[in-house]
Amino acid sequence: MGMNVAKKLIATHLAAGRMVRGEEIGIHIDQTLTQDATGTLVMLELEAMGLERVRTKLSAQYVDHNLVQQDFRNADDHLFLESACRRFGIWFSRPGNGVSHPVHQERFGKPGMTLLGSDSHTPAAGSIGMLAIGAGGLEVALAMAGEPFFMSMPSIWGVELRGRLPKWVSAKDVILEMLRRHGVEGGVGRIIEYWGSGLEGLSAMDRHVIANMGAELGATTTVFPSDEAVRQFLRAQGREQDFVELRADADATYDAHETIDLSTLEPLIAMPSSPGNVVPVREVAGREIYQAYVGSSANPGYRDFAMTAKIVEGRRVHPRVSLDVNPTSRQILENLARDGHLAALIHAGVRLHQAGCNGCIGMGQAPATDRISLRTVPRNFPGRSGTKEDKVCLVSPETAAASALMGVITDPRTLDMDYPIVSDPEVPVLNVEMIARPPPPEEARNVALVKGPNITSIPALEPLVTAEPLVPILLTLGDDISTDEILPAGVRVLPYRSNLRAISRFCFEGCDPTYPERAKALTGGGRGSEHAIVAGRNYGQGSSREHAALAPAYLGLRVVLALSFARIHMQNLANFGVLPLVLEDRADYERAHQGDVLRLRDLRRSLMQGVAPIVENTTTGDRLRVHHELSSRQIEIILAGGLLEWMRGKVAPPPPAAFVERPLHP
Repeated sequence: MGMNVAKKLIATHLAAGRMVRGEEIGIHIDQTLTQDATGTLVMLELEAMGLERVRTKLSAQYVDHNLVQQDFRNADDHLFLESACRRFGIWFSRPGNGVSHPVHQERFGKPGMTLLGSDSHTPAAGSIGMLAIGAGGLEVALAMAGEPFFMSMPSIWGVELRGRLPKWVSAKDVILEMLRRHGVEGGVGRIIEYWGSGLEGLSAMDRHVIANMGAELGATTTVFPSDEAVRQFLRAQGREQDFVELRADADATYDAHETIDLSTLEPLIAMPSSPGNVVPVREVAGREIYQAYVGSSANPGYRDFAMTAKIVEGRRVHPRVSLDVNPTSRQILENLARDGHLAALIHAGVRLHQAGCNGCIGMGQAPATDRISLRTVPRNFPGRSGTKEDKVCLVSPETAAASALMGVITDPRTLDMDYPIVSDPEVPVLNVEMIARPPPPEEARNVALVKGPNITSIPALEPLVTAEPLVPILLTLGDDISTDEILPAGVRVLPYRSNLRAISRFCFEGCDPTYPERAKALTGGGRGSEHAIVAGRNYGQGSSREHAALAPAYLGLRVVLALSFARIHMQNLANFGVLPLVLEDRADYERAHQGDVLRLRDLRRSLMQGVAPIVENTTTGDRLRVHHELSSRQIEIILAGGLLEWMRGKVAPPPPAAFVERPLHP
């Protein structure tokens, strides 16, 4: 029996386990990606491990999230990251060079390789035939230290694409169609692999759009074949020598199958406040908007901006609308300027911002209260924009530009103009100077880490030490709680990402802002004492930020009971010594209330035997039925108090390695 692309990638990198669905496997990691919202913690973790130099084929650090320098904190962290990259042997992409995912694809992405990133949208690199997975920063740090990445073997979901996209419909509408059909949990436990004749009409960057937002389906990752479209992309980037053809075998099979006829799609929109709340644009057309926003890792390509420029060229943005354009890389910005698109945008009234994540992560460009903001970003969780009462909708660049002109949600097919024909430049301007090469090992050993006053070390976390711990339920939550709600991003919070005590003040701010003080009150105002929280389905969806697990753990969180967990967040909880237990059904969820006290009977022995502990609600007398989805390795980690404690001493300083010159491009 033939193999699909996903299984070929796993098989060639398998380090531990068997490729049997549901069993834990370990895979070798070729490349890693970190960004500044998560990378500072990764570098502190490398320091805590005593790592001499990264052991991957390539690791790259990007500064793309925290670009607003309203005081010293972000600027200090940029200096810290630059020094850590020189110290540990990591490529460093400077502030203003662009968003990690498209820049990594431009400069470093290689078909057939594995990529682990401390950003949930790392799967975007699957667009060029990579096995690219998002994870918590601690797991990325371990991969940088040469350790395999462990996960449960996913099922492979084959999605056959047929036909060609109609005019005014683009790649964003393809992934919105997937979300319309399956919602935010449709991809849990799966790798999505796209194949079929419809791929012929999708460029590598079109595929990037689709692969990026597979994360919103909850998928482990998304994979495309490496074919002629990938060769063309690498050729344009001056890296055709990195091309490797990678296709599914003719007799390949999939665990699940789906078909999308691209010719039948229409412009779609995800309404507030979930990527899964998708309807046709025509059904909500006419609603007044405040803002339209083009950019982010979800629509990062030259075509996305050039299409917007062509639509607004010779026209003016509606006087009530702010049209914000966020170039995703300096290279794309240069090409837009060269080809005249930048002038068209500026003349139409666009507000142009620096190359970076910006408003997608709540770093500026927050919309007005209770006003509709149409965005080409990947997520519209409540408050993620920086405005608590936001109304963010997810759309294609075509829909965003058309609506910006008309002042209301507009189906772009109704515009009085011909559909612009836009494609990526065959010979783009290449910009490689904004990425710094790491020095050789003998020079790197003399580099000191530059730490400003806001950068603190990671404290040790105490494990659940008693045999039958009594833990009060400090918080009860509903379904689909995102990491943005557990620990928000934005200009107020992200600057504290390297200061755990400070950032913990914001835990669950969007759900219950009293949580941090109530946690501290358990021990009379200290760091917090052992406690639990209870949540509904899909707990921890969204960003991979491990702070959403680490900060509550710092405050004493040791047990989370939920009806189901998002993959990355469940792994992050275990990595920081927090026990994730799955409630059997909604009735068990409803028998747990804030203020109740739980007893975990025979905890350590139960876990070591591979079964869940008996959980008694001592307040009501009820027994809560639970199970866990942890491997024996993860149980060891939790009982040790977290992955750092478990790994302590396992990552010994390596012998001096020969420095291999790695050209950026010919």
